[in-house]
Amino acid sequence: MGPNDPDNPKSWSRPFRWYITMLSATLVLNATFASSAPEGIIPDIMKQFSFGTEVATLTIALFVAGYCVGPLIWGPLSEQVGRKRVFLGSFLVYTGFQVGCALSPNTASILIFRFLGGTFAAAPLSNSGAVMADIWDADTRGKALALFTLAPFAGPTLGPTVSGFMAVSGVSWRWVFWLLTFFAAACLIATFFTLPETFVPVLLVKRAQKLRKETGDDRYWAPLERNKMDFRHRVKHILGRPFVVLAREPMLIAITLYMSFIYGCIYLLFEAYPIVFTQGHHLNQGISGLMFLPIFIGGSLGVLTYLLVFNPRYERAMAAFSPHPVPPEYRLELCLWAAPMFALSFFWFGWTSYPSISLWAPLMAGVPLGTSIVFLFLGLFNYVIDAYLFVAASALSSMTVVRSLFGAGFPLFATQMYQSLNPRWASTLLGLVAVAMAPIPFVLRSYGHHLRRKSKYSPTGDQPTKPPMKEKGAQAV
Repeated sequence: MGPNDPDNPKSWSRPFRWYITMLSATLVLNATFASSAPEGIIPDIMKQFSFGTEVATLTIALFVAGYCVGPLIWGPLSEQVGRKRVFLGSFLVYTGFQVGCALSPNTASILIFRFLGGTFAAAPLSNSGAVMADIWDADTRGKALALFTLAPFAGPTLGPTVSGFMAVSGVSWRWVFWLLTFFAAACLIATFFTLPETFVPVLLVKRAQKLRKETGDDRYWAPLERNKMDFRHRVKHILGRPFVVLAREPMLIAITLYMSFIYGCIYLLFEAYPIVFTQGHHLNQGISGLMFLPIFIGGSLGVLTYLLVFNPRYERAMAAFSPHPVPPEYRLELCLWAAPMFALSFFWFGWTSYPSISLWAPLMAGVPLGTSIVFLFLGLFNYVIDAYLFVAASALSSMTVVRSLFGAGFPLFATQMYQSLNPRWASTLLGLVAVAMAPIPFVLRSYGHHLRRKSKYSPTGDQPTKPPMKEKGAQAV
């Protein structure tokens, strides 16, 4: 499909592509908002079903655990049947499970519905990034992903605020799940009516089918139609491909471990913040939820900084490397700033968490934390998409599975860790782990091109690593 083909998603009007970007981000926001929404109503659920703190934590952990199962199916499946069908099917079922949570009569039902809801909500996490690769060239993809990256952690930070104030207002905890139902249904309707198919191989199949029907000539075919597999091989391909890609790619393993630790820390804070702010500073559920907002504010500042500072530098690099693409390693520049910032944020949060110190001190640690998370997600997501291109969905799916394991696991030990070690030393431990992992983007920046040359799945290994000589000596940033 040529670059000027009207059916090519990259040739669609820019306003329409920006709409698709915003809709894809909203789908991710929906899923991540739902993951943390029960945080503000946990005391009410505990009272309703008479279970303890550990079981209450499962209402969040099991939803995130569903992210481990969903991407195994949704990412590779989207490469077979298209993005839109996967979004529609998964969100239809996901909406139903939100109704199930709202009507749950006992502990078992709400935990099961939360896990199944997370499984079907995971489709945007693995496929929305692939949609970005479908519709944007490298020059604009960075800007699109900058806005898109807010969604994966804006949702978790906004969820406790909304549910906390709903709990304080006195409404039933079930209305939180009804709210999630209405939000999911609205996204489903918008997807059905306004989201087109963006995966080029599937679009070529539709074109071939149309030509065969119009002409009666069976010689028209699309490559995806010739790639037929029986059910057993299809299942093996769908479930196994993400992990095959992950297991054979050292740089993908390193990126996945780093992003998984970051993601786990986000969900760990849902247990740590109540210990510091609710117990330590005696705030109610609603005000405690507001303590997460600096993380969102920091993320927004990170996006703004990227658009005003780092993306123009990347555009200059594009001009310097033209007509060749810019090496993926240039996406990692902002990670070099963010890696130390992420570690320092935990030291800041931990050692200002004394009840005798103003709550503004640990509260404001969320700003650099949010900024560093956005920088790291932006740089590493862009790097994976630029490096792996046609298997980006499978690469992102494997990353999502492992990342979600961390996100589901960290809250399970967070309360015990922060109570046993106290918030100071628990945060210090996290900061030290972050320091140990901080060299990963520095190593990839320096040696990533060597790894790409040896990669079986990265088609970018033979690209130049330095800008070609220009008549006026143009230099890359």
